[in-house]
Amino acid sequence: MIVSFQDIANDVASHLAGPDGKSVPVRAADSAAFQKRPDEFVSSEHAAWLAAMGWTAKPGSHALLPGSEGLAAVLLALGGEEPTPGALLQLGALPAALPEGTYALEGFPGSPDDAVLAWLMGAYSFRRYLTQEPRKPRKLVLPESVNRTAVLQKAQAIWFARELINLPANDCGPGDLAAALRDLGQTFGASVSVIAGERLLAENFPLLHAVGRASDREPCLADLTWGDDSHPKVTLVGKGICFDTGGLDIKPPSSMALMKKDMAGAASVMALGAMIMAGNLPVRLRIVIPAADNNVSGNAFRPGDIIKSRAGLTVEIGNTDAEGRLVLADALALADEEAPDLLIDLATLTGAARTALGPDLPPFYTEDESLAASLQAAGLHVADPLWRMPFWAPYDAQLKSKVADVNHISSSPFAGSITAAMFLKRFVKSARRYVHLDIFGWVPRAVPAKPAGGEPQGVRALFEIIRNEFGKQAS
Repeated sequence: MIVSFQDIANDVASHLAGPDGKSVPVRAADSAAFQKRPDEFVSSEHAAWLAAMGWTAKPGSHALLPGSEGLAAVLLALGGEEPTPGALLQLGALPAALPEGTYALEGFPGSPDDAVLAWLMGAYSFRRYLTQEPRKPRKLVLPESVNRTAVLQKAQAIWFARELINLPANDCGPGDLAAALRDLGQTFGASVSVIAGERLLAENFPLLHAVGRASDREPCLADLTWGDDSHPKVTLVGKGICFDTGGLDIKPPSSMALMKKDMAGAASVMALGAMIMAGNLPVRLRIVIPAADNNVSGNAFRPGDIIKSRAGLTVEIGNTDAEGRLVLADALALADEEAPDLLIDLATLTGAARTALGPDLPPFYTEDESLAASLQAAGLHVADPLWRMPFWAPYDAQLKSKVADVNHISSSPFAGSITAAMFLKRFVKSARRYVHLDIFGWVPRAVPAKPAGGEPQGVRALFEIIRNEFGKQAS
């Protein structure tokens, strides 16, 4: 099933309204100041109403203020007079919580662009398969000072990735991911090529072919390029496992329930690429997506198989349920061949990352100290948090094989996210800077601006650092 980038744009725009004089104001209140001086934020009647209702202006909470003819205003408690973009994400809780109507920000602090983006992020819902009448949008009047195009494009990229991740696997196979990348490329005038099926062997992608050959949906490698070749090269690689049964090392049913999201890395790099192209950043962008199903059949790859990778290293298969790092190895080797200035991969790679940091805080790995500091700071600033983990060289010994150059899984039950990162790192030799993100790609429980379901984690943080670095270089 093709997810149209343009259709997503229309859906996003339907949650915005022009000024019509009939909107309900949404006002912000500094939580601490409201507790001391509520009359500075609301009328004495409304202050008495809120006190009677037991509303305490806890950061992120909102209150509906009644009027003589319905709803008079909405009050949203924030944790400060000048909220950060992350604090403004609290606005994203309102589209799902407010009554039907049109709303307008009134005297709202902080960046109006960030506030509108938060509203639009919270307005997303996955309704493609629902047959009942869709819930009407809670519309926001666009403030005059907002960069409408920039905000819509960023929200559109996030919605696009969420929609792809949320699709069931029967409607999102390797070919569908490639089609989504083609659609994205057509939107921005990029070139896209696809290598599929047995051609993967002829073009030297043996690990990707091995992982995907057991499915009746051909594995493929989709490759997008955009921008001026003279500009700095930014290359994004995203894991595109459309469904992961575990292969012959088959998963139990409980572990297979969310495996439709195992292509969240691919969806996330498409979202990041969309932001870069929409922003017309002065980079030569490349997006590489290795896409496959990890299925069970008579020709499935097996534990103990030894396969020569694109990079020339022979890889002993330790467990067929660790397929993501195999498809990434061939894709990273391809991306590394042109020595990009910045190489980034995103992948739903290990349960060990979730055990260590939970679903909300993906680890990232890089040897570049400046890049690490910028990425962690950007993540905190925009409430898209990431946590640095080390490429810990002593653990690389756990990937030794007696019969091949490397085993793709560790001989130890410990540090699974780190050893997976160490496996990938050996396929990156020429890139000037490299960062690997081990994301969950999913929000288990809805929070403001992040509905439950698929989520392109790390994308907003990555876009901040790419825009800040390469945008400044061009200015």
